[in-house]
Amino acid sequence: MSENLALVAHAKGDVRVEALPEPQPAPDEAVVEIAYGGICGSDLHYWLHGAAGASILREPMVLGHEIVGTVLAAAADGTGPAAGQRVAVHPATPVDDGSAPYPADRPNLSPAGTYLGSAARMPHTHGAFARRVTLPARMLRSIPAGLPLRLAALAEPAAVAWHGVGQAGDIAGRRVLVIGTGPIGALAVAVARHHGAAEVIATDLHPHPRALAERLGARALDAADAEGIAAVHADVVIESSGTVPGLAAAISGARRGGTVVLLGLQRAGDVPVPMASAITRELTLVGSFRFNDEIDEVLAALADGSLDAEAVISHELPIEQGAVALELARDASVSSKVLLTFAAETDEGAGR
Repeated sequence: MSENLALVAHAKGDVRVEALPEPQPAPDEAVVEIAYGGICGSDLHYWLHGAAGASILREPMVLGHEIVGTVLAAAADGTGPAAGQRVAVHPATPVDDGSAPYPADRPNLSPAGTYLGSAARMPHTHGAFARRVTLPARMLRSIPAGLPLRLAALAEPAAVAWHGVGQAGDIAGRRVLVIGTGPIGALAVAVARHHGAAEVIATDLHPHPRALAERLGARALDAADAEGIAAVHADVVIESSGTVPGLAAAISGARRGGTVVLLGLQRAGDVPVPMASAITRELTLVGSFRFNDEIDEVLAALADGSLDAEAVISHELPIEQGAVALELARDASVSSKVLLTFAAETDEGAGR
C-alpha cells in the first residue's frame, strides 16, 4: 500500500505534502480512498494568509473539502454506502449550539456548524486531501453509475453555485449576469444554462475565464467595461467575485426591480456598497452561503449530461505536486478548477 500522502497547512506560506498514519474509523465512519480533490479558494487562503476570513490557522490542518473517491471499508454501524461504492462528499456538519436561531430547513445557516478543512474552531476540522481518510457515513453520497469520478469532483463547488442561482428563484427565460468567472462563477454560468436562462452574460478581468464562460454558453464582457455591464439590465445578477468592485458592478448591471445574489464572500468588516442605487431601483439583494442538499441534484444533472460543466476543470496534478497545484490555482489568468489526484487509477470502476 502506498504512503498515505496528504496536503497539510502548517502556517501562512507553509503547506507540506507529508505522510499521515492510516485512518482509524469510528463506528459511524467509513474509510474512503480519495481519487480527486478540487482546490478551493479557502484552501488558497490558508496557504497564502494563514487564515480564511475569520478562521485562523492555529495548528496543522489537512486541507480539502471538494473530494470524491471509493469506500474501502464501510461504517461498522451499518450506515452509509458499502465497500466498493464510489462516493462524493457533503463536507458540512450542522451544529445547533443554541447560540442563535436559524431555520430548521436551512442547516447551512447553523451557527456552530463545521466544514471539512476549516480552521473556524479548535481543534480544527481536518479536510480530506489525503489518499485515505475516515469520513462520517452521513456525509457520503453515492455517485451515479457512468459518472466519472473526475467529473463528480465538481459536485461540491457546483452545489454552491446551484444553491446561489436558486436563491434568485425561477430563472427560466430570464437574463442572468454573472460577475466574476472563477470556478464558482463559471459553474454558476453552467447552472444558469441548466436552469433555462434565456441569456447568460459573464464578466471577468482576464481573457482565460472569459473564454471559459463562452465555452459554457455565456456572452463574455470585460469586467473593466463599466458601460457594457450597466447596459445589460439583467433580471438576475450572480455576484461571484467577492470583491468590492464586483459588488458595485452587480448592482449596476441589474435592471430596475431585479435580483442580486451575493454569492462571492466579501472581506470581513464594512464594505462600501452603492446602496442608493439599490434602494431607488428597488433591487432585491440576497445572500448565499454554501448549500444544503443541492449536491444530490448536481450529481444527477452531471450524470445525465444536463449540467455541462466539464470545461471548468483546467488542470490535474498528483498529490506529490501539491505546491505546484496551489500556485496554478491562485493564478486566475491561466487556471479554473485545479484537481489533485490521489490514486493511481482514479476512474477504475466508473461504470459501477
